[in-house]
Formats: sequence, structure tokens, C-alpha cells
Amino acid sequence: MKFNKTTRTLLLGANIWYFGEGMIGPLYAIFAEKVGGDILDITWAWSAYLVCTGCCYILFGRLFNRKKYKVQMMIFGYTLNALLTFGYLLVDNPFKLFLVQVGLGIAEAIGTPLWDSLYASSLTEEQDTYAWGLSTGQSQIVSGVAFGMGGLLTYYFSFTALFIVMGIIQLFAALVSAQLLKNSISIK
Repeated sequence: MKFNKTTRTLLLGANIWYFGEGMIGPLYAIFAEKVGGDILDITWAWSAYLVCTGCCYILFGRLFNRKKYKVQMMIFGYTLNALLTFGYLLVDNPFKLFLVQVGLGIAEAIGTPLWDSLYASSLTEEQDTYAWGLSTGQSQIVSGVAFGMGGLLTYYFSFTALFIVMGIIQLFAALVSAQLLKNSISIK
């Protein structure tokens, strides 16, 4: 099945982003402990991330509904996510970890609903089920490979190296996604 350039660009950008994001996986708990967090700190930081992300998904979904600048805001969300990933480098206590997690929740809530909207509008009716399966399947595969790579990077180097590589990969995902602006790709 052949996809149009918009769909291919969205998939490529998302897969690169998932690779960067997926590198931390369960290593997050080890990092949280390393900066002085205990099981409750990890729990509250992750809970704050999820609640913030969920509330902001709803807010931003409504705010950006039917707007013409969806691509720009999606790229902004990807870029903000990358910058906040670099923010892990400044985390030296549980409160700073909490702040980074909330920021990451906001960034994800900006980018993801917009990506979903752009992706859905780029598909034909004949492609929709396969395309969504492809999108979800690829993100799981890429995240699984990325976690393995992240574990190796952290084991042989450090969390600092991990966060730098993650942030660079996520910036690259934003640049790839920015091709949607350059190529005058039609978005419904």
C-alpha cells in the first residue's frame, strides 16, 4: 500500500521521535533514585506527568481544533519536548524531576493530538485501519529497540550521555517533521 508524502513524513518524524523518547523507558526509575527520589517521588512525578498530559491533551485538542497552524504547533511540541529532555541534565533532586515531567507532559499534549489529526487527515479511507496499525506497531518496535540502545548507552557511558543523545534525536525528529512546512503538503 502506497502512502502520500505527508503520511510518510509524519510516520518518519514520529518514529524518530519515539526512538529518542523510548531510550529512557524503565531507566527513568533508576535515574529518579539516583537524584534522591524514592518510590513515592517516582510515583508522584509519573502521576503528575500523566495527569498533566491528559488534561492538556483535552485543552490543546480543543484550542487547536480546526486551526490552520497545526503543523507549526506540532513541530513546536516536538521541539519543546527535546528541550525538556535536555532539562534532565539539570535535575539533581526530586522536585526538579517533577518539573521536567510536567513540562514533558505539556509538550507531549501539544504535539501528539496535532500529529494524530494531521495523520488522520492525510489518509484515504482505504488506508485507515492499516495505517493506524502501522503507526502504532512501528512506535512499539522503535521504542523497544530504543530502550535496548538506551540501556547500553547508560550502562557503558552515563545518564548524561543518554539525555544528550535523546534530545538530539528528538530535535532531529522535529527537523524531519518540519519538511511538512517546506514542501507545501496539503493538509485537510
